[in-house]
Amino acid sequence: MKELALKYGCNPNQKPSAIYMADGSDLPIEVLCGRPGYINLLDAFNAWQLVSELKQATGLPAAASFKHVSPAGAALGLPLDEIERKIYQVDDLGDLSPMASAYARARGADRMSSFGDFVALSDTCDEDTARLLKREVSDGIIAPDFAPAALEILKEKKKGAYAVIRIDPSYVPAKEETKTVFGITFSQGRNDLPINEELLNNIVTKNKELTEAAKKDLLLSLITLKYTQSNSVCYAKGGQAIGIGAGQQSRIHCTRLAGDKADKWFLRQAPQVLELPFRTDIRRPDRDNTIDLYLGEDANDVLADGKWQDLFTVRPDPFTYEQKRAWLDKNSGVALGSDAFFPFGDNIERAARSGVAYVAEPGGSVRDDHVIASADAHNMVLCFTGLRLFHH
Repeated sequence: MKELALKYGCNPNQKPSAIYMADGSDLPIEVLCGRPGYINLLDAFNAWQLVSELKQATGLPAAASFKHVSPAGAALGLPLDEIERKIYQVDDLGDLSPMASAYARARGADRMSSFGDFVALSDTCDEDTARLLKREVSDGIIAPDFAPAALEILKEKKKGAYAVIRIDPSYVPAKEETKTVFGITFSQGRNDLPINEELLNNIVTKNKELTEAAKKDLLLSLITLKYTQSNSVCYAKGGQAIGIGAGQQSRIHCTRLAGDKADKWFLRQAPQVLELPFRTDIRRPDRDNTIDLYLGEDANDVLADGKWQDLFTVRPDPFTYEQKRAWLDKNSGVALGSDAFFPFGDNIERAARSGVAYVAEPGGSVRDDHVIASADAHNMVLCFTGLRLFHH
């Protein structure tokens, strides 16, 4: 297939719309089901690059959940513990394959943002992953291949409208990439510098104890940032992104946004959240939204008289600020990546409140000494990678 016509571009009024290879060669994809849209394909191609690089960097299966050209989540195919199974709402699916575990973790870290996502898998989509996807609200998936049973399951999703794309894993794009803005063509070299452990060798803090697990998390955060709209910051722990801040004009706002998401990921593991007395007829998206409100400043939206009865069998006690802070203080060993340097130490101070112990950023700020001093004050390990990862 040399050209794929699309229904419309970013918006319905942007017609005609299509994708094709500039040199007239065949597209490296095959649409097996559904009709992907313009934004779907932007998500698909960015997400595929992300999971491919994660697999190459770690040797583990990887999955990503994309929304509006930035990842809502990314993760490696590591086993799920009992609490993760519950907060990711897969505790009824039995033992999951590594590929399915990767997607459960990628989607589950921020289920609110992953609603209606486009999925990318580094390896063949197996039946476990397809069964998980079947019951989630999602627009489509891209993977190098699909097991026959998995493909049959996905073809039934959305009455056959679910977009299923097979990509040629051997495809390598040209070194030069272009795009047109306002009728003007931009050209640049493709950002193909490898992200590997060598980038983490320049540790500038007093604490230089960088564990193997922390290295994996820092690589995951940096590779995730490579395909996240800048400015961007990513918190990671245990082989998954737990908080991603994208597209913020101020880096501290990005750090706060991602930190707030990481905090909610950890708060969802608190006993009083795990034991919320939901009614059995509450739908999964409504449960996600309720938990999000319960953990935020608008808890009365779900706890007020006349409202809680629609959600719970009994009214839960409020989760007070003091209780949340006490639980968050138990979090530790979190890794943090930034796509450009931290201009002030306030980013480190905010990161410390979310349990960050390891940081990777390019360095190069005139205030690097202040940032290093802030990291030292919290006994963090800070790596200067020398590599900026802006993505637009």
